[in-house]
Amino acid sequence: MSKQADGAIGVVAALVRSTFLVNAVYVESAREHGLTQQQGQLLCVLMAQPYGMSELGATLGLAKSSLTGLVDRTERNGLVERTPDPDDSRAVRVALTPRGAGLAEKFYAETCRRVEELTAGFAPGERETLAGLLGRIVSDHKVPTVFLEPDQPR
Repeated sequence: MSKQADGAIGVVAALVRSTFLVNAVYVESAREHGLTQQQGQLLCVLMAQPYGMSELGATLGLAKSSLTGLVDRTERNGLVERTPDPDDSRAVRVALTPRGAGLAEKFYAETCRRVEELTAGFAPGERETLAGLLGRIVSDHKVPTVFLEPDQPR
């Protein structure tokens, strides 16, 4: 692999490296709130609404056994609860507890602040361009809503 002389990198390297950067921010923010990265993701997803286990697994991209373990650990910490699914007596929905909702709000706000800082040196037009291009990638590939916009109602 060769480096470009002017420090510019291509789209593949830029996207992959930015993924690592955002994940590192997410991990650090989660740790400071006493969460794992996966628990932080779970709380953020559940901020919008309760989910059934299969929906939740698909949204988070987790196998059933991994999701069950994640929900079990997060439930033991008093952050989520399983409730009967009103449409299917054999199924449960996972929802935030009041404690979980409070922690989710704090974690979410802090994570948004830190991710926002990554583009602090950009002009407003550059930020809009970046958001538009990344938004197209997300939309074109039908990425589930695992993190809401900071100004989007919850």
